Amino acid sequence: MKLKKLLVYSLSAAMLASCTKQVADQVSPDQATSTKFSISNISNSFAVTQTFDEGFESGTKTAYAVGNVTFGSGSWSLDDALVGTSTSDAKVGSQSVRIRNTGIVKMNFDVTTGSSTVTVKHALYGSDASSTWNLLVSANGGSTYTQVGSTVTTSSTTIATATFTVNLAGNLRFEIVKASGGTNRINIDEFTVNSYDSGSGGGGGGGTTGDNSNMLLGNPSGATTSVTTSYNNYLYDHTYYIDSYNRDKGEPNWTSWYVGPTSLGSAARQDDFRADTALPTGWYEVGSTSYSGSGFDRGHNCPSADRTSTVAANSATFLMDNMIPQAPNNNQQTWANFENYTRSLVTAGNEVYVIMGSYGSGGTGSAGTATTINSGHVAVPARIWKVVVVIPNGNSDLSRITSTTRVISIDTPNINTINSDWTQYITTVKAIETATGYTLLGAVPSAIRTVLENEKDSGTGTL
Repeated sequence: MKLKKLLVYSLSAAMLASCTKQVADQVSPDQATSTKFSISNISNSFAVTQTFDEGFESGTKTAYAVGNVTFGSGSWSLDDALVGTSTSDAKVGSQSVRIRNTGIVKMNFDVTTGSSTVTVKHALYGSDASSTWNLLVSANGGSTYTQVGSTVTTSSTTIATATFTVNLAGNLRFEIVKASGGTNRINIDEFTVNSYDSGSGGGGGGGTTGDNSNMLLGNPSGATTSVTTSYNNYLYDHTYYIDSYNRDKGEPNWTSWYVGPTSLGSAARQDDFRADTALPTGWYEVGSTSYSGSGFDRGHNCPSADRTSTVAANSATFLMDNMIPQAPNNNQQTWANFENYTRSLVTAGNEVYVIMGSYGSGGTGSAGTATTINSGHVAVPARIWKVVVVIPNGNSDLSRITSTTRVISIDTPNINTINSDWTQYITTVKAIETATGYTLLGAVPSAIRTVLENEKDSGTGTL
């Protein structure tokens, strides 16, 4: 069993300030590689994140008849499934599980760390046609199971990664059930369980519904997890925020997240900008130095300072697929001021739901105007927008959004000569929807949504 304990050390507050936008976001060649720490920098306190990863590399089963197989992690039941080793089996390493019909692959044991997310690699076997499958979880030793997330369609021989938000503590076991496709076969590999993070519940616990979930307001663009049909509108749940990722632009179309009292803590700003290696296989991975020399900052979508409940939460915001090329003054002044104001609303006794995105082509940074950077791999947007829904602390959040709820919307030009006062760019939800084609408050009842879409905030009470 690949059971890895990753010790993620929190840096002392004296070493790094945790403000949202720092000059460290501005990428000069030397800054891009300057985040190095020695043992003397590390504080005595640390958080432990345990990752369970079954690669199905040990164990043998050559027939589809139901039977148990002992892999590195323990005993698994394979029903209408076997261990595939042929050249037609899609796999990471030398083996994967091959499943057909309505077969089931399930644990005969519990993972005792709970789970924040589960990732599974999958692909078609040989030249077989598409199939669908589901992930289910049991919290009572396998007596009953509940589906996690949406049904996944496997439609390519290229290995893809499906990500599921679980956010359950305690003892859990999982099973994969093939749902359609008949005798068409799929391969399953690299089954990973990321342990439950107690800081995620109010720090952006992922998921698409329910209080404090990151996409409570809806799916603005109808993004899906299909890598073949939604590669430029790919629904990607990062646990601490959710986005619609655009493969060809190398950045999100939009990002959605929650900020409440438990989202904000004392975790230091990690500054660990890095490529996201969990993107679907074959997709270009924007790297930490991809913006170097461009004149644009690595501008966060979900801000670092909105995720200070745990080191893991803060670190998640430094994945490069959470960034856009942002004019330095836009990033460090206008945007930073609005983010600080949003957090002040939380510390004053509110919780907020946020959607941010960008659109258009071409911005002007400190080195002039550009439409792309990184040899064309990353698009430079012309406009950057954000919608913030503000409600007092409480429960049943969606039902508490009314026609009088405060909604703050801004739409800024991605230029370096921007005004630092974000209130100069206040607009309406409807105006952003018209510009982008999105439905930004889709989960809100239509009568209420119509009112909120057309309200223009006064900016009263700005810092």
